[in-house]
Amino acid sequence: MINVVVYLIRLEGIIPPIPTPFNVDGDLDESLLKGLIDWYLSMGVHGVAVCGSTGEGYALLLEEYSKVCEVAVKSAGGRVPVVAGVIVNSLKQALVYGRVAKEVGVDALMATPPHYIFVPSEEGLYHYFKTLAEVLEMPLLVYNVVPHVPVPLKVFIRLVKDVKYLVGIKQSRGDISGLADLVKAVGDKVSVMSAIDDLLYPSFVIGARGALAAICTVAPDLCLKLYECVKRGDSLNALNIHNKLLAIWRVVGQYDMPARIKAALKLRGIQSGYPRSPLLAVSKNVTEEIEQVLKETEIIE
Repeated sequence: MINVVVYLIRLEGIIPPIPTPFNVDGDLDESLLKGLIDWYLSMGVHGVAVCGSTGEGYALLLEEYSKVCEVAVKSAGGRVPVVAGVIVNSLKQALVYGRVAKEVGVDALMATPPHYIFVPSEEGLYHYFKTLAEVLEMPLLVYNVVPHVPVPLKVFIRLVKDVKYLVGIKQSRGDISGLADLVKAVGDKVSVMSAIDDLLYPSFVIGARGALAAICTVAPDLCLKLYECVKRGDSLNALNIHNKLLAIWRVVGQYDMPARIKAALKLRGIQSGYPRSPLLAVSKNVTEEIEQVLKETEIIE
């Protein structure tokens, strides 16, 4: 018997992984979070993701995670899908966080493989994602968090065949060859989304359904324009936008990326609070560097 993949939700287009705003004391700022989500929706994004890497989801307590998901679901109001990250290091933890997200109405989970120190076997990765999706009976997007624990293509092929709740794959960190292999192997069955921030243009050209990437958080307007340009075959304008996104990513896609993204948003007049320790707010020099690039790319005047 052939196991047919069931599309429970369609993920495509530009889906920013929204920052989680903290106040100066490191506490969650719900008001800023609501404002952020409203701003992204006003830009016309096709979905929102919370508690991902950009959203410092790895640093959230369970009650904070629940509140972020709840605020996102209520703010989105069914207009776009809400995806919640699950960045933990065991199946037991993932099931706890996943149940919380499901209870508050999140549309899909975006789960990384466990990646603290030890590397699971291929069978371990297969069992992890399959069990997570089937126990929760919830749409799942696998966050292939290259290079920490890259999920092999053969594991994805098995998951797509065996797990009806698998609806997408988020391919990250510069591995466009891996993205090409995924699109070719399973792109007709699940949504392959790019998180290769400096190569969204070629990602779209070779078949990625959209982007779920940190650069979409800083410049959702440019990412939306790029996506539409590629859809209508406007390569000249697409290349121009690509070059702008490339410059922006070079300055924000550093080791302290969530902090830099919050600084960039503040320069755009969008308040997203502080990063959570041990990340610190960026220095004056870094802020000026980001500001210069945003001006050069006409994101700000």
